[in-house]
Amino acid sequence: MKKKFKLGVIGCGFMASAIIRGAVLSDFLNAKKIIVSDLNEENLNKINEIGVFTCTSNRFVAENSEYVLFAVKPQNFNAVISSLGGYKPEKVISVMAGVGKKIIKSGLGSMDIKVARSMPNLPCSIGSGAVGLDMSDYDGNEDDTEFLFNIFDKLGVVLSIDESKMNAVTGISGSGPAYVFMFLDGLIDAGVREGLTSEESKSLATQTVLGAAEMVLRDDKPLSDLIMSVCSKGGTTIEAVKVLEKNNFRKSIVKAVDACVKKAEDLSKI
Repeated sequence: MKKKFKLGVIGCGFMASAIIRGAVLSDFLNAKKIIVSDLNEENLNKINEIGVFTCTSNRFVAENSEYVLFAVKPQNFNAVISSLGGYKPEKVISVMAGVGKKIIKSGLGSMDIKVARSMPNLPCSIGSGAVGLDMSDYDGNEDDTEFLFNIFDKLGVVLSIDESKMNAVTGISGSGPAYVFMFLDGLIDAGVREGLTSEESKSLATQTVLGAAEMVLRDDKPLSDLIMSVCSKGGTTIEAVKVLEKNNFRKSIVKAVDACVKKAEDLSKI
């Protein structure tokens, strides 16, 4: 039986809103083919502005949508399951960090449900994000995989990966923007301490990060070579790099990612 809506979204927080807006504003999906549920009326009013249907019934969304996107916090998944009243959607998409496909299927009461897992990040909200996407349950159905890919392709770069790597994606790109923001915050603050205005320091620091990232994408050189290309013997950069190395800059990043991945693994056991 054909469903009234192509995409049903349960939860209308920041990421869900970005996904919906990306699909509609890119003309990939007509707004009238999307329905969204949330208990927060303010969230619904904001997304309703682009013409999608909204309601407060998760079950209604699940029953009337071909694809059901779970865009809630992992801790709220069990409550969402209860709100479905036993209804089992056939095609599910999840952006819940750490919640594996087996847990989703088991919670919904059927291992035959097709589940795609994704991990988008904050820059997806401006179309410059990174998304890890596992579509293996849909392999063999070109219409499904094309739809799933296109939903996220509007948000940035999409990397098709196996679910076993999803926690690593969470640690690198899902949470990664926070690490970059912290680095930029420190760099900007350092510039101010050295006499620049806040705006001057922000402009220089942000463009430096953008430019350096672009060089990594364009250049096949190892990162170690790129680092040394900025450092000259007896120069200024090498002194800064020595301080970063002495204070375990790289190891701190690795430890931070490890902690993030560990948390994602813990969530998968809930």
